[in-house]
Amino acid sequence: WGTAMDGHAFVLNQQDARTLRLTDLGETPEACRLPINITSQSIVPDVQLISNLAETPFELDGRRYASVESFWQGLKFPSESKREELAMLSGQEARQAGFDAIEADSFVYDSQTVRTGTFDHWQLMKRACFAKFTQHEPAKHALLRTGQRPITHRMRKDSRTIPGVIMAEIWMQIRSKLNAATQKAT
Repeated sequence: WGTAMDGHAFVLNQQDARTLRLTDLGETPEACRLPINITSQSIVPDVQLISNLAETPFELDGRRYASVESFWQGLKFPSESKREELAMLSGQEARQAGFDAIEADSFVYDSQTVRTGTFDHWQLMKRACFAKFTQHEPAKHALLRTGQRPITHRMRKDSRTIPGVIMAEIWMQIRSKLNAATQKAT
């Protein structure tokens, strides 16, 4: 029994003066709603798929992207040809391509000027992530398999333009929206 229940969380209940009862709450991470840190460095394949660096092709506003990271890093460049070049990248290659950009307070996306690191900038990330999770089934299912556990995005160096707490909140909002759509469909 101990081997079968290893890794489970229990509640101890006193039934009477001489009897204690254990109630299995399930596997500890789910039962205790332990946070899941979403990073591309995770050893868990589902977590890697959720990451912005994952190669999870999608389309947004008539443009194709290999990853959310390629979309995000492309925003740093004013040249449409440079953005198209970055759109085909994923993983660390996409991330590192952004290091070549000149730091700017704003950028233009679809004829709209957006201030860097603002709510409007984050809404673009949310749109890109939503496109990813609605167009790439394995990524969508990976996100839904996180259940109701809190999601975090902690890295060695946090982003100044989209802090990890904002990124994690975006993923949890999209998960809620996908769950609601799934429940409505059934």
